[in-house]
Amino acid sequence: MTSNIDFNTYKISELKKKSKKFSILIFLLTIPLFIVAFSIFNTIKDNRKIPRIAQTKNELAVRGNIISQDGFNLVSSKKLYKAVIDTRYLDFKKEELFLSLFSIYSGLDYNELKKKLLDSKKRPGNLVLSYSIDSKAAKNLEELDLKLNSLKVFVPIKGDNSSIIRRLEISESGEKRDFRYKDTLSPILGYVQKEEDEQGKTRSLGIKGLENFYNENLNDLNNGILQGYRDISGYLYFDKNSTTTHAIDGYSLKLNIPLKLQKNNEATLDKHKIRTQSDEIMLAIVENRSGKILSMASSNRFIPDNIKPNEIPILNVNAVEYQFEPGSVIKPLSISLALDKNRVKKNESFPSSNIPNRKRQYVIGNYTIRDSHRFDDIVSLEDTIIYSSNIATIQIAQRIPAYEFYEGMKSFGFTQKTGIDLSYEKTGAMPPLIRFAAGEKENRDNIFKATVSYGQGMTATFMQLVKAFTVFSNDGFMLTPYIVDELIKANRVIKEPFKKEPVQVLSKDTTNFMRNLLIRTVEEGTGRGAKIDGLEIGGKTGTAQIAGGGTYIKKYISSFIGFVNDEKGNSYTIGVTVINPTTDSSSYYASQAAVPIFKETIQNLVKLNYLSPKKDIISKN
Repeated sequence: MTSNIDFNTYKISELKKKSKKFSILIFLLTIPLFIVAFSIFNTIKDNRKIPRIAQTKNELAVRGNIISQDGFNLVSSKKLYKAVIDTRYLDFKKEELFLSLFSIYSGLDYNELKKKLLDSKKRPGNLVLSYSIDSKAAKNLEELDLKLNSLKVFVPIKGDNSSIIRRLEISESGEKRDFRYKDTLSPILGYVQKEEDEQGKTRSLGIKGLENFYNENLNDLNNGILQGYRDISGYLYFDKNSTTTHAIDGYSLKLNIPLKLQKNNEATLDKHKIRTQSDEIMLAIVENRSGKILSMASSNRFIPDNIKPNEIPILNVNAVEYQFEPGSVIKPLSISLALDKNRVKKNESFPSSNIPNRKRQYVIGNYTIRDSHRFDDIVSLEDTIIYSSNIATIQIAQRIPAYEFYEGMKSFGFTQKTGIDLSYEKTGAMPPLIRFAAGEKENRDNIFKATVSYGQGMTATFMQLVKAFTVFSNDGFMLTPYIVDELIKANRVIKEPFKKEPVQVLSKDTTNFMRNLLIRTVEEGTGRGAKIDGLEIGGKTGTAQIAGGGTYIKKYISSFIGFVNDEKGNSYTIGVTVINPTTDSSSYYASQAAVPIFKETIQNLVKLNYLSPKKDIISKN
């Protein structure tokens, strides 16, 4: 009995010992498993934080866009990227593989890349494969870098204990200006040249046109800053602790000019340049309610981002930079000065000559002034405008005192900049006041007042003439034409940044009287070729010889400046100037050279619904 109890006690003791050993074994096995689990948990929790290498990257802001009134992006800046490798890390056994893949992904020529790589072997180190990679190719090359890494195209430098490998690097190098519609709206848009900023990035600097005038606004840039971390692969990533400030591009310009109207008018000028065989044709349309320029075109255009050497003479905006003697388009202005000061009566008439038995000739000192139209012995004030009499005009001008005449012409904007938003604007020239005053005390005719009154002996720009004629559609108030309607940046809009208040030059009574004479000039006078049924059209022709070498040469400038109105209240001042049309027969006269272009411009406005013709609109007025 006793032995039986001892055996059971022994058995229980042995079981306890085995159980204890098993528990210790389980505990020993659990500790490593716990350590592994804890490590995995921490790795998951701190995902991508090893290694945490702080990195700052700049995001390039670019020059603002230029946008048409109807929403077309005329000019924009594209980011450019550069691709760099360090040739010391390139495995030259895989050189062909690298060149082939890089050529495919970048679109760059294989042979040119190979030549660059061969040349770089003389001086191993950084090699810029291209500075001008577009954003699409740059994205492709970033993907290529991962593939090249997996293919071990880049390897550590031999003998270098460091594990760092420099691979294909893609970074922003600057911007490129893109003129999407080729030569459209040149030279008004202008052009740019490249320059480097303080960070060595390629930037655009406006040289001419709107690109120059608004250069500071377009280049009002705020670069972005991206602060994050580099992962094991060397790529930048962001988390909640990262700092991101996105780039804000420069101001964009929204123009008053719709692309469709501009394209139509440029096609008109191209056609008529061939017809007139002229050096250049200039055209402008100004909205009379506001001063907005709806179209400003030249027959001499160029592609701003691909200028050819033979195009250098046509890079200027001649609408504001070319000064010329305007001819008879000045007559409505000089005669209006006399009417406004009561120096002449509306029903007056004037002799067609001051020489007995010689018609259409008027002598002042050694100068003889003639009329081309066959007037009778007497010329009415109305016919002076309608049929363009030089002789009657100079007699009217003699009645205006020198100071009044000089200041009156200046009040129309002559000898001053128009204030349009374009650079390098010229002012034109007039004789000084002292010359207008010569002989005034003796009551003698003055040759300077005479010639300036019909647009010779002075110079003006095309835009000065257009601006001056806005008085006839605004009750004597003169508008300042402007091209840009809005400056836009992020959520900030500056509306009509260069709009200026109208200035009263003439009385409403004088303006309305002259306006009716200009309408009759189109109805029955020298501007008959501009007539279109259902629209109220007025204007004045002007043909002037070009001066050269101290005398007048057999070259001419022909202009037609006027206005058009419809019953709905749409009203525009339009100017056309043709420089040096063919001198065959009489085709250089404004009635032949400029008036047909003026008429077709109005037809373009009708076609695109800027004007609505209606029968008998003129008789109603």
